[in-house]
Amino acid sequence: MEFRPILSTLMRHKIAATLIVLEIALSCAIICNALFLIGERMDRMNMPSGIAETELVRIQAASMRQLSGDDALNTSITREYLDALRKVPGVKSAGIANQIPFGGSSNNSGVRLSDEQQHSTLNATVYLDEGNLLENMGLRLVSGRDFTADEYQDMAVLEKSGDQARIPGAIINRSMAEKMFPGQNPLGKVFYSWGESPTAVIGVIEDLARPNSVGQGPYAMIFALREYGPGLHYILRTEPGRRAEVLKAAVVALKKTDPNTLVVNNDTFDEIRAGFFEQDRSMAWMLVVVIAALMLVTALGIVGLASFWVQQRTKQIGVRRALGATRGQILRYFQVENFLLASAGIVLGMLMAYGINQLLMAKYELPRLPLFYLPIGAVALWLLGQVAVFWPARKAASVPPAIATRSV
Repeated sequence: MEFRPILSTLMRHKIAATLIVLEIALSCAIICNALFLIGERMDRMNMPSGIAETELVRIQAASMRQLSGDDALNTSITREYLDALRKVPGVKSAGIANQIPFGGSSNNSGVRLSDEQQHSTLNATVYLDEGNLLENMGLRLVSGRDFTADEYQDMAVLEKSGDQARIPGAIINRSMAEKMFPGQNPLGKVFYSWGESPTAVIGVIEDLARPNSVGQGPYAMIFALREYGPGLHYILRTEPGRRAEVLKAAVVALKKTDPNTLVVNNDTFDEIRAGFFEQDRSMAWMLVVVIAALMLVTALGIVGLASFWVQQRTKQIGVRRALGATRGQILRYFQVENFLLASAGIVLGMLMAYGINQLLMAKYELPRLPLFYLPIGAVALWLLGQVAVFWPARKAASVPPAIATRSV
């Protein structure tokens, strides 16, 4: 295939060729960044929670009797609810949590490595363990140990301790351990978070996601504190196939135990995750639609331009056929021509993609566009161009030489 006739033809149609190159370049730049943003959203939606999501259901409930704010009454009602829930058929274990992964509201705290440190090393979300948090939520302990019975404290008592308040030990997740003590064994190391007294790391769990603000880093820590206020999350563990049945029966059991129960939320963790990442999912689908629309517009532009050029070059095609050019050679002529236009557009589009990414990094603190998205966008547009130009090129190749030369 000789490129000179193709380049000569393109030079005679500079405006049309430039427009299609710019269209391909703009599509390439947007598609590369859109694919990158979709990948970011997918990573967020698939981030691990660290808990046994397929076995857990959540009921967030309170009693009208808790309006008084009496600590003893709150404790009594919470234990009354837990007793009722543990008797529901299908419940393997039950416990309470002050917050849950992807649950929305959260308790966070800055963490320092020394009491003299002015600024926090990181911000971690704080889970309170009433007695069986690790076992009930299916958290995997990778080193160290769980809390012992004598390490648990009541939050109400701790709050009244003033300067004497102290949290001697904590369990942290692996991300927090690696951030605070890189390359070291975190067990026995201390940090400062609540108050001026040090807290020692007694255990490390594989993962435990934040309830929200995932952009602050995947850092979580667990304190052995019992808190029995209204609106707690009652976490029930059951078999994956019995979650809906158990959830329904558990709500009935609570209502039967206490007619004054107000159930704020009752759902599975699949539903909690789906609700938390709803905006990410919508954004990903919107970007998919944008990519599809751009691909369609680009394809139509290529088809339109190729059809126009086929019509304009009917005589040229007829002469080439009369001189012995086969249908395959005519077909390849237009495909090569499109390949050259697409290549020019893709090279320009990659530069534009990098520029758009720099702008997004500066304005929205997005990470740098990984280079592997560029060839993905390039291959997609090359294939699109070849598919789009195929039918006009096939139509040109099927014109008999006699008709082609007579039509001019």
